[in-house]
Amino acid sequence: MSVEEDTANHGRLLGTVRGPQDVKRMSGEELDVLAAEIRDFLIAKVSRTGGHVGPNLGVVELTLAMHRVFDSPRDRLLFDTGHQAYVHKILTGRQAGFDKLRQRGGLSGYPSQAESEHDLIENSHASTALSYADGLAKAYALRGEQRSVVAVVGDGALTGGMCWEALNNIATAGNSLVIVVNDNGRSYSPTIGGLADHLSSLRLNPGYEKVLDTVKDALGSTPLVGKPMYEVLHAVKKGIKDAVAPQAMFEDLGIKYVGPVDGHDVAAVEAALRAAKNFGGPVIVHAVTRKGYGYRPAEEDDADCLHGPSSAFDVETGALLAAPSVKWTHVFADELLAIADERPDVVGITAAMAEPTGIAKLARKYPERVYDVGIAEQHAATSAAGLALGGLHPVVAVYATFLNRAFDQVLLDVAMHKLPVTFVLDRAGITGPDGPSHYGIWDMSVFGVVPGLRIAAPRDAATLREELREAMAVDNGPTVLRFPTGSVAADLPALRRVGTVDVLAESARTDVLLVAVGSFGQLGMEVAARVAEQGYGVTVVDPRWVRPVPAELVDLAARHRLVVSVEDGVRVGGVGDALAQAMRDADVRVPLKDLGVPADWHPHGTRAQILADLGLTAQDVARDVTGWISGLDATPDRLTPSDAAAQN
Repeated sequence: MSVEEDTANHGRLLGTVRGPQDVKRMSGEELDVLAAEIRDFLIAKVSRTGGHVGPNLGVVELTLAMHRVFDSPRDRLLFDTGHQAYVHKILTGRQAGFDKLRQRGGLSGYPSQAESEHDLIENSHASTALSYADGLAKAYALRGEQRSVVAVVGDGALTGGMCWEALNNIATAGNSLVIVVNDNGRSYSPTIGGLADHLSSLRLNPGYEKVLDTVKDALGSTPLVGKPMYEVLHAVKKGIKDAVAPQAMFEDLGIKYVGPVDGHDVAAVEAALRAAKNFGGPVIVHAVTRKGYGYRPAEEDDADCLHGPSSAFDVETGALLAAPSVKWTHVFADELLAIADERPDVVGITAAMAEPTGIAKLARKYPERVYDVGIAEQHAATSAAGLALGGLHPVVAVYATFLNRAFDQVLLDVAMHKLPVTFVLDRAGITGPDGPSHYGIWDMSVFGVVPGLRIAAPRDAATLREELREAMAVDNGPTVLRFPTGSVAADLPALRRVGTVDVLAESARTDVLLVAVGSFGQLGMEVAARVAEQGYGVTVVDPRWVRPVPAELVDLAARHRLVVSVEDGVRVGGVGDALAQAMRDADVRVPLKDLGVPADWHPHGTRAQILADLGLTAQDVARDVTGWISGLDATPDRLTPSDAAAQN
């Protein structure tokens, strides 16, 4: 029987759940059945759309227990990160929306205020929920409101420094607040770092094993390590008094500790949460779960337990249904390894995302030359600065959206010291289904103000390889290489190169200079063809290095009647803005129109859908360009660059 048939035939209890109150009325036996039905539902639905299946399979019982103990939405349930909130969505009346999960008009892949009163923070960047929770608890205490605040934090998120800043303040404030540590030993990949080692020591404790016989059987045998280890990092000097009793606490932090508990036992988690709720102060509930629990393809996926298949997948095997294609990430991974083979000074850094960013390929061949710092982008940047000071050339590979978190470190710790660190930004631009928090539209604007930092935007696989090597050759300052998600388009050769600028198309007429940034190179070619049908000539160029603005690009602008830039970053402070400033500085008075992404929160959908909404398609851009250049023709007293030259 297929998973879908099983869901249809055995979804009796799930079909009765319209809100958390329905879960509160169920018996223990019914909850076990409901948990199985929820897993079947998740697998059936997410297999059609893609999404974060592994993390949510691991929090089914944990989420059931939370909604039985607490009264959402009056009590506030915060998820860090939000990709583990699918079960929460199911239990709060949003089952129907899963048919279009992460698609236009369907559910967001993260909590969403627009969807439900049960969602408060639209959180999808890790390590932030404890700070939200601290502020909420303080607000409710000050207002005299008796409301619980619960933050569900993946153990991977606790590798981020922001969590420890929050814990320090939470302990000092002493307000009623429940912190659920969902400990599955992973974020995307196995969790690294001192805290992870400490949590592992609790999982390996013989007394803990005795308490959790059931989950031990489910998760497979766990080796014992002799005497119990109770080391706790981050200044917890005395350790855990008793790793299997609710009285344990992180003494130096002053936060009560409950656990470890079997995160797949609803009754056990419920008992721990009730004790935490009634304590009257901050409490950590340590729940041990298994990412991908109950679904064999996820449990057997060593890379990331089917963390987040990007598209539909086969229910029986977990394999993606789409035909494999060459991705931007694959091209980067291959070229980085080739460079590392040639240069022993090259090292890689990732923030808990070795596989998604391509660094894993380097790590497999040169494990001693790759550092996974956990979900700690700020530390990654400054640690890279230290590596550079030590004579190495670090490559920091992160999603474009996540480097925003390390702006100060890039600015003052790397750039001010003129250090050769290369930041490789995957998923740059509009990325689609993951929504606004994951759109990498800010990097060219935000980091464009950093003195001495150079930003490259390749248009295809060939230029990605070329520009990565150029970035790695820079030894007097930081570089950024940014590229989008998805499959790489066919290579688009240049007609010629002017300085560092590639000329992709040109005409006898010099009406329009179209500056196509990065992956918009092919769009620029299509626009030129459409505009040519209206009798105008378009020169299409790819700047390749967009910051600082190449002097050759300004020279080319001076030879045309109109300059149009098109980019998949925000317009404010973007490439078009920078080019306009460079033209003003050079006293080039050719009009410029900049096309890009408005600085706003754009909804989730496919990349193509969002770009169409924004008017960033070949048809839209060609229509705009034709209108603008024809408008110049309608102004008889306007001098063209050639007319002005003749008069001089």
